[in-house]
Amino acid sequence: MDNKELTVVFYGRYNPREDWNFQVDEGAIADFLAGAQEELARCGVTLRHHEEPEMVIVINGYGDILNSIRLRSPRDGFVNLCLGHIIGTSPNRDLIEDLKRGINRVAFAPETIEPEDHNKKVCHNCGCGC
Repeated sequence: MDNKELTVVFYGRYNPREDWNFQVDEGAIADFLAGAQEELARCGVTLRHHEEPEMVIVINGYGDILNSIRLRSPRDGFVNLCLGHIIGTSPNRDLIEDLKRGINRVAFAPETIEPEDHNKKVCHNCGCGC
């Protein structure tokens, strides 16, 4: 079986607020991703990452930081899910911790990620999600 491919995409960020700011440590993220690539490769997962600065997210809070990071895993049907959708609320506002949670969830438990609203289907209203 082919390796599973997972791509982390970083959109551009624009912070218009003067009363709130979150510093993204790009160096720490690069170090984390390098280690994660090596670790996941041993499990048959190819991790890639790149930036798409032309896609800009307006940052008004930490949730928008999570929305500016996208995970793609076509094999699992995830074309472009934001990190916030994958992990939900961030308990500690630790971006590396949140990236790790999201990447591992897509890599090893994609079935636990709730479908986007337009992909939800219920066949007989029992609530099972089928």
